[in-house]
Amino acid sequence: MVATTGPATPAAGTAGAPDLDLMRRMSEAFGPSGCEGEVRDIVKAQVAPYVDEIKVDALGNVITRKGDSSLPRVMIAAHMDEVALMIAGHERNGLLRFKKVGGIDDRLLISKTVLVGPKKIPGVIGAKAIHLQETGERDKVLKYDQIFIDIGAKSKEDAEKLVKLGEYAIFDTKFGPIGKNKIKGKALDDRIGCLVLMEALKGTYDGICVYGVFTVQEEVGLRGAAVSSYSVDPKYGIVLEGTICSDTPGSEPQGYATTQGAGPAISLMDNASIASRPLVDALVRTAKASDIPYQFRRAASGGNDAGRIHLSREGVMACSLSVPCRYIHAPVAMASLDDYANAAKLLGLFLKEIAKGGISA
Repeated sequence: MVATTGPATPAAGTAGAPDLDLMRRMSEAFGPSGCEGEVRDIVKAQVAPYVDEIKVDALGNVITRKGDSSLPRVMIAAHMDEVALMIAGHERNGLLRFKKVGGIDDRLLISKTVLVGPKKIPGVIGAKAIHLQETGERDKVLKYDQIFIDIGAKSKEDAEKLVKLGEYAIFDTKFGPIGKNKIKGKALDDRIGCLVLMEALKGTYDGICVYGVFTVQEEVGLRGAAVSSYSVDPKYGIVLEGTICSDTPGSEPQGYATTQGAGPAISLMDNASIASRPLVDALVRTAKASDIPYQFRRAASGGNDAGRIHLSREGVMACSLSVPCRYIHAPVAMASLDDYANAAKLLGLFLKEIAKGGISA
C-alpha cells in the first residue's frame, strides 16, 4: 500500500460551477477495468489539497481519508474504471480480435473508432460490408467475435509490433457540452460519480471521518469495493454512480428508470443490494429540507459497489446516489449538469447531517 499524507485544506461543502476541463480530462482518460492508472493520477492530483491521507492499495483503489480515523467512518465510493475491449488475437492480415471487458451491447460496436494500448493507437471496429453479406446475415446482430479492430497494420507481424495481447482498447470519444446545460462523453459511468466525490472532499465535516474511495474493477464484479471496504471498515457506505436513464422513445413514462434533469437518483434496490432504509429516508429529508430535486431509481436491474460494501465484515449500512446518464456502457453518454450539481450539493449536506449525530439502523 502506497501512502501520502498532508494537512487537509478547509473548503466549502457545496459545489461551485462545474469544471468542464476537469470533466473533459476525466471522461477522455484511458481507464478500462484493471488499467485505471491514468484516471488514478488525475484523481490523486485533484484531491491531495483537501484530504489528510491518500493510499493506493494492491488492486489500485485510491483510498483518501479526511478527518480523525477514530471518529465514525463514512465511506463514499465511486469507480474509476470503464467498459472496454481487450486484444485477444492477431489475424494474418493485421486485424485484431478482441474480448469485451464489462457489459457492452454488441449492436453498438460496428464502425466505432477506438484507441488501442498505452500508445493510444487509432483503430476502427470493422465487419464484412453489407454488400458482401447474405440475406440471413443482415437480419442478425454480429457478435463481438465476428468483428475486429483495424489499426491499419499490413500483416500479423506488423500488428504484433504495435499492439500486444492483453492490451486494452477504449472508445475514442471527445467530451463536450451539448444542448442546454448538458454534457456528452464516454465513461460518464462512473467518472461523473468520481467528480461528485471530488467535490465532496472539498467540504468540512466535523464529527465524522470521511473516506473517499475511488475504486477499480467495478464493471467486472465490484472487486475494488470488496477489498477497500474491508480495509476502511466503515459505519456507513455511500456509492456515487452514473446510472441508467431511460426517458427515451420506446419507454413508457411510468417505466422510466430515471429522468434526466429531475435531480439525482436515490436507489432502493438493484441486483446487488437493497439500500439501507434509514439512509434513504435521511437522504430524502435532506433533499426536501434544502429544496433539492431528487428522484427514486425505478429499476432493480444492474448493481454497483454498494453490493460489496454492505456485505463487508459484519455488514455496513449503505445507499446509492446517482446522476442519470443516457446511453451508459456505450461509446458516448449524456448527462445534465443540473443533476450533477444537485448530486454534489445533496451529498455535501447529507454528510453534514450524518456528522450531527449519525443515523440509526
